[in-house]
Amino acid sequence: MRSDRIKKGLQQAPARAMLRAVGVGDEDFSRPFVGVVNTFTDGMPCNAHLRQLALDLKAGLKEAGVFPFEFGAPAISDGISMGTPGMRASLVSREVIADSVELVAQGYLYDGMAVLSACDKTIPGGAMGVIRSGVPGMVLYGGTIAPGVYGERKLTIVEVFEAVGQRAAGRISEEELLEIERRAIPGPGACGGQYTANTMAMALEVLGLSPMGYNAIPAVHPEKPKATRKAAEVLAEAIRRDWKPKDFLTRKSFLNAIAAVAATGGSTNAVLHLLALAREAGVELSLEDFDRISRKTPVIADLRPWGTYTAWELYEAGGTPLVFKRLLEAGLLYGEERTVTGRTLEEEVEAHFREAEGQRVVFPVEKALKPQGGLVVLFGNLAPRGAVLKLAGTERTYFEGPARVFDSEEEAMAKVLAGEIRPGDVVVIRYVGPKGAPGMPEMLSVTSALVGEGLGPEVALLTDGRFSGGTRGLMIGHIAPEAFVGGPIALLEEGDRVRIDVEGRRLEVLLPEEELERRRARWQPRPPAFRHGLFARYAALVRQADEGAALEDPTGA
Repeated sequence: MRSDRIKKGLQQAPARAMLRAVGVGDEDFSRPFVGVVNTFTDGMPCNAHLRQLALDLKAGLKEAGVFPFEFGAPAISDGISMGTPGMRASLVSREVIADSVELVAQGYLYDGMAVLSACDKTIPGGAMGVIRSGVPGMVLYGGTIAPGVYGERKLTIVEVFEAVGQRAAGRISEEELLEIERRAIPGPGACGGQYTANTMAMALEVLGLSPMGYNAIPAVHPEKPKATRKAAEVLAEAIRRDWKPKDFLTRKSFLNAIAAVAATGGSTNAVLHLLALAREAGVELSLEDFDRISRKTPVIADLRPWGTYTAWELYEAGGTPLVFKRLLEAGLLYGEERTVTGRTLEEEVEAHFREAEGQRVVFPVEKALKPQGGLVVLFGNLAPRGAVLKLAGTERTYFEGPARVFDSEEEAMAKVLAGEIRPGDVVVIRYVGPKGAPGMPEMLSVTSALVGEGLGPEVALLTDGRFSGGTRGLMIGHIAPEAFVGGPIALLEEGDRVRIDVEGRRLEVLLPEEELERRRARWQPRPPAFRHGLFARYAALVRQADEGAALEDPTGA
């Protein structure tokens, strides 16, 4: 075992002495050692229950003959930091979490790694770290929150964001806003639609990095503790077989993940995260793959934010195996790809498949809700290296209008709440990309306010930042190159005509190239937002969105 370097031999007597002090007994030195990286925090609901889940996982690992050691890693709440400078920390935390997992794995020479995740960036960050660790490992998702209830409505956090716009437009009262705020989040768990957390949790199951069906179990569901102990057995067996993530992560695995995201109208953040994960696994993946797979994958799950049902209701209907079963039946997944158990995806789906009688959440492909998936990649003179749109939230495929240009989210939000954005406008928020913000913040506050004011179908929004998985409408993000490095979005001026042609996959400003060149010659780079510390280092190393906003590798690999 790799951990023998730590725990065996004459010279390791001091290490054993230290380990005995934390409960390692004589017989435990012959067992595999596993790091349990816990992103628990009581600062937000998504991860607040992971402390108990860690106890279940560690108990299961001990029962399976493995000795676990728990460590912490940070978690930033997108829902709390949204619309504030704190949102810059969200994507940065993905890299810190990945580094934390890798650091623990290498510092203690563990034989396996398990990450307990919940809020958005803890999932891909944990997965990146597990892949890097070079040992058998898995990522376990804490699960979705239960929907809130207000009258006859089921609520998620998105309804609160949209209520802000409704209140600003006078469409609801202050009392109604307060009641929605009070009722939307009833307890632990991650945001309750097919937003980023649930999208990425599903993606990790189809990739094989999480046990089949586990991630779909809601946070407070009574099945979660038992399933967690069962997952511990899976990891223990992977350690015995020395079955590592890079042994089963392939290009087809990632194409499967894209198909699952497309079929459920999942978050555009999956584009960033899957690109970054593929990079860690040494798998070739590009923006074009997302568009190609999405074109041939229909939407078969009626899930929020664009649809009807919450993630909890998806679990009641049959969970993620039901989605995968429908896609396998239609030949839209590569069923022969292996998973953390060593069995194939198809075998795992068959073993965990169930379908509630009369469920209306997931449909067969021949009765698909939309003929193509939700992920669209646009190119053009505003996005030479691409931009990403989630079409599942809007039926508009062509839009042309004047640019309303803002150099920060705060500027744009002020105009939205003041009622100064009009139907037909193209709202542009720039200098919020990976390097510019830095950290590529999400824009759910602005997009939800627009929807809440009734402008969702009537305006478009462009940004070199990102959108929450809860975003709906004609909202285009991930524009590359970003404004901070001189991308064409930096050259836009108030009133420029912008054209969005979804069918043609084009995003353009209607200006002659000569005018763009004149503006480019006048453009001056901005000073960095941070000159020292973590954010300065991140801005110096981060790649553009079309490369997953991953960090530069100093070796050039």
